[in-house]
Amino acid sequence: MTTFTNFADLASFVADERRNDTLTQTYEGAFIEHSEMAKLSVVDAPEQLDMPDPEQVRAATEMMMATMFDVLRDTRMEPFAADLAWGFANSFHVVAKRIEGREDDAANKLRELARAFDPSEIYATELEDTQTLCQTLQGCREAMECMRDHAAEVYRVETGKPFSPVRGSRVSSGLTASMIDARDYLAARSRERREQFAPEGPVVAFSGGHKDWNDADLLYKGLDKIKARIPEMILATTAQSKGADAIAHAWAASRGVKVIKFMLDRSAGNKAAFIRNERILGLKPVEAVVCEGTGIQANLAQKLRQAGVPLHVVRLAHQTTAKRA
Repeated sequence: MTTFTNFADLASFVADERRNDTLTQTYEGAFIEHSEMAKLSVVDAPEQLDMPDPEQVRAATEMMMATMFDVLRDTRMEPFAADLAWGFANSFHVVAKRIEGREDDAANKLRELARAFDPSEIYATELEDTQTLCQTLQGCREAMECMRDHAAEVYRVETGKPFSPVRGSRVSSGLTASMIDARDYLAARSRERREQFAPEGPVVAFSGGHKDWNDADLLYKGLDKIKARIPEMILATTAQSKGADAIAHAWAASRGVKVIKFMLDRSAGNKAAFIRNERILGLKPVEAVVCEGTGIQANLAQKLRQAGVPLHVVRLAHQTTAKRA
């Protein structure tokens, strides 16, 4: 029996046992030191700090996520494993977003300094420190996003559902498909990081408003056919957490397809769903799938037909009782 005296040794052992070359490359690409010195806040002086060992972090992340499912499997608490694992993945997401906010602040200050050039030594020091801060936070954000994406992938494999945060977007570094809030997508047209928040590519619209949708095979096969015709497709959905939309999100996660989720704008009242339909149409989709639901889906289907968008209407009667393996 192997024994360990500290967590680092345990993580190294797990890393060797569960080595995955693709994951290893992803972690090595994310855990990069952008500069020799590190600076984590405006008040801290630059220090020579290394990034954590990417293999140990990879192993620790996988061990944390997978162990929760393993220890609760086949027990009365198994149904709660997914909730706990979602919480772990969401913690990575929340921390990554906080780092991103600090990184944005540092980048804004760096731009201001660059515009107001001053030949003084004080200015040069402030400029260098701000750049170091920005680079350090960038590296930490990329590393945290890598850990989040890994945790999200373990969650997807174990539950069959993609991890999606409660609020905001999750742009992926490559392990999983991105889930992008429509508000971020639309705002990104005039902001930086456009390639992440406003991905370029042909949009396929998808909507299913009935909770009784459960035939994953039917929808997977239909979406696979569309992806075969449109390999670079981006899926724009009506962002329901159950039914056909949830199946479409799981399909996208398993196929590495980016998703733009159009949530309801509650401030629009009773018109919210119809305004959402207009916004989806505004993306000029090249193809669309509408699953039988309510008048909202009927309205979207009508607008898509009027716009000449190739449309696939899937009815509840098309479902079979067989479940996806």
